[in-house]
Formats: sequence, C-alpha cells, structure tokens
Amino acid sequence: MNFVENYLLNVRFEFERYKEYGDKTFIQLNQKQLHWQSSHNDNSIALIVKHMVGNMLSRWTNFLTEDGEKQWRNRDAEFDAAPKTKAEILNLWEEGWNCLFKALDQLNQNNFDSIIKIRGQKHTVIEAINRQLAHYSSHVGQIVLLGKLQKGEHWNSLTINKGESKQFNSEMFGKNS
Repeated sequence: MNFVENYLLNVRFEFERYKEYGDKTFIQLNQKQLHWQSSHNDNSIALIVKHMVGNMLSRWTNFLTEDGEKQWRNRDAEFDAAPKTKAEILNLWEEGWNCLFKALDQLNQNNFDSIIKIRGQKHTVIEAINRQLAHYSSHVGQIVLLGKLQKGEHWNSLTINKGESKQFNSEMFGKNS
C-alpha cells in the first residue's frame, strides 16, 4: 500500500470514529436534551450539529475545484434557529458526513497533489483534511461532553468503561499475539 492509500484509509477511519461517537451520543439523548444549553450564550448539541454540517457542506462540496468557504454559506446563521426535531438533527448530521465521505472517495494518487483553498488560503490536500479532522473532533468532543453532563450516571461510555482498562488491554493484547 502506498502513502496516499494509507493516509486516505487512516483519515477515513478517524472521521468514521468521530461520527460514531456522535451517533452513540445521539442514541442516548432525547429531543429536549439535544436542545439543552447550559446558558443563553452557549450552543446546544443541535446548534453544534447545524454548524458542523454547514462547515462540512461548504468545505467538502467540490473539494478539489472550489474554495472551501462557499459564497452561499452563512456561518453566523448556523448558530441561530436550531433544527426542531431529533429527526431533523440526525438527517442534517448524515447529510454532512455523506458529503465528506463522498469527497474523500474521490481522492486518489492522481489528484492528491492538488492545492485546496479555504477562504483563499492555499492548503495541500493533507493540510485541508487535517484541518477539518481537528475541527470536527473538537465539536464531537463538545457534543459528547454535553450529552454526558446531562445523562450523568446513566451515561453509557462510548469507549472503555471506567475501571475496565486492564481487562480491555488484556483482551486486545491477546488478539494481537
């Protein structure tokens, strides 16, 4: 496997991991919890999703040929008027990720050296992808934390349960021997 193939497989794995953390959080929350704000100035999960999707659609639509900050994007509006229902939130979430994965699927050895512009600033493909991976992982972290704060002791861990690291490591090392 060459570098480009390896990088694209790895970055797709990481994006899928963060999408899954969001998916597993949404399963645990009801509509009211998706709209909860700790204060008037804070974002709810619904608003974070709306912002992420606005960013995803802007950055990943025509990824190789257009600036990642589209003229039709209204970033400020992404933080107003959250989607009302859980179904709307989940549909937006899927739309954003589908756009991202469709763009990743178009990348290969032949176009990997393209220059990507975001707000007129030039990026290599790796720089543009890593920029978005960092952005989305921070927002997914916010989504998970907001969910965890609301669920408290009823939160179902998304990874290794507290106090179960030794058992997990033992099982993993057993598989890799």
